[in-house]
Formats: sequence, C-alpha cells, structure tokens
Amino acid sequence: MNWVAWKMLTGDRTKYLGIVFGVAFGSVLIAHQTSIFVSLMRRTVSQIIDVADADVWVMNENVQSVDELRPLPDTEVSVVRGVPGVAWAVGLYKGMVTARQPNGLHRQLILMGLDDSSLVGAPREMLYGSLADLRQPDAVIIDKAGYSYLFPNQPYQLGRTLEMNDRRAVIVGICKASPPFQTFPILFARYNVARQYAPRDRNFLSFVLVKMMPGTEPAKLCQQIQQRSGRVALTTSQFAWMTVWYYIKSTGIPINFGITVALGFIVGTAIAGQTFYLFTIENLKQFGNLKAMGVTNLRIIQMILLQAVVVGVLGYSIGIGMSAMFFEVTKDVTHLAGFQTPWQVALMTAVAVGFIVVLSSVLSIRKVLVLEPAVVFR
Repeated sequence: MNWVAWKMLTGDRTKYLGIVFGVAFGSVLIAHQTSIFVSLMRRTVSQIIDVADADVWVMNENVQSVDELRPLPDTEVSVVRGVPGVAWAVGLYKGMVTARQPNGLHRQLILMGLDDSSLVGAPREMLYGSLADLRQPDAVIIDKAGYSYLFPNQPYQLGRTLEMNDRRAVIVGICKASPPFQTFPILFARYNVARQYAPRDRNFLSFVLVKMMPGTEPAKLCQQIQQRSGRVALTTSQFAWMTVWYYIKSTGIPINFGITVALGFIVGTAIAGQTFYLFTIENLKQFGNLKAMGVTNLRIIQMILLQAVVVGVLGYSIGIGMSAMFFEVTKDVTHLAGFQTPWQVALMTAVAVGFIVVLSSVLSIRKVLVLEPAVVFR
C-alpha cells in the first residue's frame, strides 16, 4: 500500500511539485528570516562572548546593555579584587572614538582598552602581527573587517597609522573578531593607551572583569560583589541575555522579523494545505476503490500520512538547504559575516513544517473518512 500511496502522490508531477514547492517556500522563509534575527541578536553580544576569560562582569547600576555604558572610577577594580572568591579582577574600557585617516576622512570606531599587564579581552585569533606587539608605544590591533572598511581594496599592511584625539595610533596587528551589531571597525589597545585616544571624562572604566576561584558559586559571588561595591555584578550569560532583551524591547527588529516569519508560515500552510487538499479530492475515486476492496480507514490514514511525510521531508530539506546555502555563499561579505542557520532554528523550522503537513493531512483525512465506497460505481 505504501507503493500505491507513492504512485498516487507522484502521478501528477505538476501537483506533486506544487505541494513540495509550497512547503519549501514556507521553510526557507521561516528558516532564513529567523536565522537573520538570531544572528543579529548574537551580534549585539559579540563583544561579551569574545571575552572568554571572564566569569562575571561588574558595571554601573544604570547600564542596560554592553553598548549603553556608564563609566566607573578606576578604584572599583581594587574594591572587587578584595571580595572573597575572586581569583583576579581587571578593568576594561569600551567606547566609541573618531579616527582620522591619512587621507583626511573621519571614521567612527569601537575602542577596547585592555588591562595593561594581562591583556584580558584581547582577540583570540591573530591574522597578522602578534599580540605581544600591543605593548609597543601607540600600538593598536584592528579586526579584519574593520581594516577592509578603513582601507578598502588595499593589501593588508602593518604600520599604517590613524589619528585619534590628536594622538597617533600605529596598527601593529590584524585580528579576527566577532562582528558587532554596529558594523564599526574594532580597535584593541592597552588600557592606558586607550585613555589617550578616548574623549576626556571624569571616569573612564567601563567594566570590571572577574575570574572566579574554583568551587565558587556564581550567584553567591555576584551577590557578594554587589554588597561590597554597590555595583551590579552579572555572569557572562546574564549580561548577554540582558543585552539581547534590551535590543528586543528597544528596537523594531523582533516585530519586523516576526511578521516575515508569520507570513512565511501562513503562506506555506495555505499553499501546501490547499494543494494537498485538492490532491486528495481529485483522488477520492481511487480511495473509494481501495475502500471497496476492503482497505480499512486506518490503512488509508496511514497512506495519507505517508504522503504528507514525504512532502514535508522533501520541502523542508529544500528550504533549509537554500537558507544554509545563502549564508554559506555570503559568509565572506563583510556586513553578513557571522550570519548562519543555527541548529535550533533548523529544529524550529522542522516543527513548523511538521505542523503544516499535519494540518494539511487532517483536512484531507476528514474528507476520505466520510467517503462511501459506492462512489466508484457512480
């Protein structure tokens, strides 16, 4: 009977391809737009994720995200270091600066000021130069995408200079860094060097990065730091989610992408459901023949579900493949770097496609169950 169900499904190639296309179209819309949304949200926390050594982030109580900062006095580092359970604590600066290129153009940059001695928060993958070169006078490291942005169509060359806050900066290395939400170049410098490049302010420290001692409970340590310093202390995961929710609540990104995903789901359901339903109606006579031959309703339901599963698997595979192929082809495009289809999105899309084919099957099964075998003799 499975073979009969397969032949009934593929007997009319046009309708068969139409059903598969409907499911594939819904799949690619859901997977593609959801992947873009997830990747954008991941970009908002890229600089948190890149600081792999820190377990806890200490910040001003008014900070809402990694991009909405309130500076702290440098003395906060010593206060946090005195909390029991803290293995080490170092300062980190993050801010926006304006750089002047040799050709006179001015560009906005993200400046990261790393602890002078430990360089905690430094890029983990160097493409050109060495991390040790950051200890040279006026030395900065720039990310690969930022270099291409500042010096388009030019070969990678160390020793190029920028001017920030009337001071010279020498590019001594090019690194690979996770792309930020705002597609600005990222510069890394030592903390005291970054202080010379940044705008003058009474306080300069953005965060205190903390490493816990082995066996320390993160929640308990955060509570102790808050009691001792009066500042907010969050684990890396908590700070990342706080940043994500800030962007979700403060921007129109989730609404726009949510509408697109919903439209993809509705269109996919409508096309697949309608086509599959019409396919069943046109094959009522064949189902009547089977019932007249003694085939039970349960067996016919199994045949229809088999047809739905075949259509769902093929449509989903095509749709998720097209989504993944798009991000693979565009992975070297600067503004699309880091965009991908996570496995969670692929799983969610599979559940959505499963719902589409089940809904289509239910509509079709109801028509077959009330079918009288005598219809074949009319």
